[in-house]
Amino acid sequence: MVDLDELKSKFLNTEFASRDLQIDADNLLASATASGEARAEFIDPAHPDFQATPAYLCSISSGRHLPIDFPSLGGIPMDGGKAVERFAPVRAGIPLSVKAHLHDIYDKKGRSGRMIFIVVRTELFDEANTHLANIDSRMVVREKPAA
Repeated sequence: MVDLDELKSKFLNTEFASRDLQIDADNLLASATASGEARAEFIDPAHPDFQATPAYLCSISSGRHLPIDFPSLGGIPMDGGKAVERFAPVRAGIPLSVKAHLHDIYDKKGRSGRMIFIVVRTELFDEANTHLANIDSRMVVREKPAA
């Protein structure tokens, strides 16, 4: 059985990946159009508030999904969903810094046994170090039942 307190003490809130990024306006437009977005700030590059949709932000990652030394939990991993918290618009053409850390690790008991939830928080910053957004990605690992 995985010791969550040990994982938390070793891995929580420690940056494990980062990269630089610049978003292309054509990519923002294609993504917004494909998802059926109708608001001008998402589909009109000439709009003064043109910006990335929350759905587009979900596609941004740091490159790694877990720290390189994170142990295998065994079991069956699944995507547990995404959440975006925007603090300021994310615009095309500006240099961005993408940083990732483990934000939370917790478990729940389900009908099929224990499930471990790992929340990876990806943070976006502009070149003035303004915190633009958080993207939380949840991974769920269903533990294998004891034999």
